[in-house]
Amino acid sequence: MHILFAGGGTAGHINPALAVAGLIKEKHPDAKISYIGTENHLEAKLVPQAGYDFYTIDVVGLKRSLSPKNIGKNIVAIKKAVVASMKVAKLLKELNPDVVVGTGGYVSGPVLREAAKIGIKTAIHEQNAFPGITTKMLSGKVDTVMLAMREAEKHLKLNKKPVVTGNPVRIEFLKPTSREEARKKLGLSNEPMILSFGGSLGARPINEAVTELMISHASSGKYIHFHSTGSQGYETTVAKLKEGGVNLRNPKLLVSEYITNMADCMIAADLIIGRAGAITLSEICAVGRASVLIPSPYVAENHQFHNAMTLKNINAAEVIEEKDLTGETLIRTVDKILGDSDTAAQMGRNAAKASIPDANERIYNCIMELIN
Repeated sequence: MHILFAGGGTAGHINPALAVAGLIKEKHPDAKISYIGTENHLEAKLVPQAGYDFYTIDVVGLKRSLSPKNIGKNIVAIKKAVVASMKVAKLLKELNPDVVVGTGGYVSGPVLREAAKIGIKTAIHEQNAFPGITTKMLSGKVDTVMLAMREAEKHLKLNKKPVVTGNPVRIEFLKPTSREEARKKLGLSNEPMILSFGGSLGARPINEAVTELMISHASSGKYIHFHSTGSQGYETTVAKLKEGGVNLRNPKLLVSEYITNMADCMIAADLIIGRAGAITLSEICAVGRASVLIPSPYVAENHQFHNAMTLKNINAAEVIEEKDLTGETLIRTVDKILGDSDTAAQMGRNAAKASIPDANERIYNCIMELIN
């Protein structure tokens, strides 16, 4: 049995593939797993680390705004796509996989398209509520369309009903650990806890608003607050907190570039503040926590806003668009949620209802149905 994955660019496209690949190897140790990606993105590091054969094609995404500069870039992109398709066709004949699974990003486009053309079974997994251009283009051509969120279906032209699988999340988010156990592990007391982050690089508007929030409640001690600034925001955030009179040695406050034990912190938290990437939302639902979501306006098709609204619509989250984000709006929103413990608890229960903890198994089953 040989399964070929294709996808890349961001962790949101790569980690679902690796999670499912791991489950396949667990159930079928002799299965062969291969992966096609690009040599200059995250998959080039993560896939070989996981021990799978890795092949590359040279592709770039199309620019949506048709400025003279972008028209030139799109001509280059189309030329690259033609060459990549020729390489993919050759690779597919050499590898002869039983099924090709795409997990998003423009790299999966030519791989799935060529596989479908020569009769290899194909499947695509869409992580977001608003599908990307690759999923839209291929949804009518592949054998199986898998969706993390049902809301994506209305944006696709489908030949048959899709399968709602959810997004795979790491096992540590699915362990039956209670809030109290996580608090004890982290050495924390029982005040309401806020966990905030803006991504590995950091998000300046989030850092600035969270800084004002931390200054506002630092003296009262009414909240525990852990904040990850990302690599590009740590020094500025710390300087502003010190200017605001915040004692960073206070054990109830933690400011760091990265939070490595994210699952423990999410489980310990009462409220999570962050972006609305698909995997982040799946993790929030897995641990069943209230959230304030600040969608990134810089992503394709504004898909994070659509993701965030799936939780807003079930009263599991509050959404603040970045254009409306200030320290004042964030403080007001946080106090509204944490000012009444029942509010945060109910939002958390609503989030938990949206969780799909067996996403890996659902995706695995879809793949196996194509092979058998």
